[in-house]
Amino acid sequence: MVEWTEFERATIQDIFSKMDYESVGHNALARCLVVYPWTQRYFGNFGNLYNAAAIMGNPLVAAHGTVVLHGLDKAVKNMDNIKATYAELSVLHSEKLHVDPDNFRLLADCLTIVVAARLGSGFTPDVQAAFQKFLAVVISALTKQYH
Repeated sequence: MVEWTEFERATIQDIFSKMDYESVGHNALARCLVVYPWTQRYFGNFGNLYNAAAIMGNPLVAAHGTVVLHGLDKAVKNMDNIKATYAELSVLHSEKLHVDPDNFRLLADCLTIVVAARLGSGFTPDVQAAFQKFLAVVISALTKQYH
């Protein structure tokens, strides 16, 4: 089980309480698809993903980015049991969708960049450490089926 300090808990809750899910989710997923184009293979039914402008303007990318962030909200509400919270989603992504587990790390990196840009000077090294620890725990829970 992961040990969370009060600062980490408060920081994660604070970040997500101020989160614009639609904008942040869209921008994080779009950034991932542009910067790491091989991740697009999982989104073949999303239509035009031929360039950055098409990806940024794609409503299916925006919608799925929002879904991803709301999925993270489940972890925020269950920080003491993230592994169980994502058990079903882990099976879906590993056994049915066959998502490369590294893609979760890539998306987490893109999400960190988007959140850092939003928070500006408020994204201190301590805040970043708490946020990245949270994302690492989520990724570990999502990829447990792969091990």
